[in-house]
Amino acid sequence: MLKDDPVTHAQAIARLRESGCVFAEEEAAVLVEAAGGNDETLAALVERRATGEPLEQVAGYADFCGVRVRLRPGVFVPRVRSELLVRIAADETAEETTVVDLCCGSGALGLAVLHQNQQKAITLHSADVDPTAVATARDNLTTPVYQGDLFDALPDVLRGRIDVLIANVPYVATDHIPLLPAEARDHEPRTALDGGPDGLDVFRRITAAAPQWLTPGGVLLSEITEAQLGPATEAVHRAGLDADSIYDDDLEARVIRGRRTR
Repeated sequence: MLKDDPVTHAQAIARLRESGCVFAEEEAAVLVEAAGGNDETLAALVERRATGEPLEQVAGYADFCGVRVRLRPGVFVPRVRSELLVRIAADETAEETTVVDLCCGSGALGLAVLHQNQQKAITLHSADVDPTAVATARDNLTTPVYQGDLFDALPDVLRGRIDVLIANVPYVATDHIPLLPAEARDHEPRTALDGGPDGLDVFRRITAAAPQWLTPGGVLLSEITEAQLGPATEAVHRAGLDADSIYDDDLEARVIRGRRTR
């Protein structure tokens, strides 16, 4: 099947099965919807998926935590396990809260926090170093999205005024990058995945600077692995923040929380 040949739903399923897609029927249904009734468009989308591009990037969206997140090719796809990060961030919000989403990618986490706090006055700011991520986040958000390296991207007026700091940093150890699924390894930006030798390089940078940006009582929230819990906790304590962690069995997700208490 050539990518510009018309294709039926049944042919789409067959092509996806042939390429190794385990959930060919479900994925074909997503691509049929994304194609909007155009068979040539469907053929092109099926070929992109069959050659390994993530389904969400091909379809142009991901359903995450109750919101539909628009995605561009080459941007990090939000993971189901990050629902824990959203849930904790939402629980930490008060009636009026300033939330910052660093390493925001598509803006999915901030968007989901806004969705879960529609009755509250949430002021959201987001930032990422990657221009494609910034453009995608601006597709999804009407709130400010900045491009730059971590806190350097933020306006100085936010210093000492952040109540909830979400930092879904890259936390895969460099040596583990080749072990990632090809969808992530080949189609998502390295800057969204590679966290250095132990996966905590970016986390340590954010943690060290966080006390200057958090309000008293404000929290830093970040996803980590079980193996990273000890060194991540040490980094939080070194920054003068209290630390605890939350684990969700169903999501197989762990979040470390650092709180400024003084």
